[in-house]
Amino acid sequence: MKELIDKRTLDVLIFEFRGTKVMIDIDLATLYETETKRLKEQVKRNIERFPSDFMFELTGEEKEQLLTLAPRLENIKYASSNPMVFTEQGIAMLSSVLNSDRAIKINIEIMRAFSRYRSLLLENHELKQQIDALDEKLNQAFKYLLEKIDSLAPKYVDREKIGYKRSAEE
Repeated sequence: MKELIDKRTLDVLIFEFRGTKVMIDIDLATLYETETKRLKEQVKRNIERFPSDFMFELTGEEKEQLLTLAPRLENIKYASSNPMVFTEQGIAMLSSVLNSDRAIKINIEIMRAFSRYRSLLLENHELKQQIDALDEKLNQAFKYLLEKIDSLAPKYVDREKIGYKRSAEE
């Protein structure tokens, strides 16, 4: 089956706000080939389908953070309302609100992108654990080598002090 959108394109459209992976309403409207205003209207008409863990509106500060992350969204800088962001579950709910074939197909691709994103995070977590274990082994090996080197070094005890002597020390 031919993909509607490139996988890498979707990966760049996923942001993290409030500890959750989300997509911005503007990007979703573009993918669904509709206006952002129409997408927001449908969401507001069916607001009971979008609890806060499915969709939330960015604060002014978060909006500024989004602009620094994605300069391509500069046109939202002058918008009177803050952008809505949708979690994976919120995007799935959008397919029931936007009843077009394109919306359904795009939602399937987006769900796949979120799935790839999760598997990538899981792989990175496992890799980090392996690196930490290897790091611990290296630390133990270096400690052992330093102890051996220290044990081979000659020990000086009761050495005569060298240098200028003060009158109090004499």
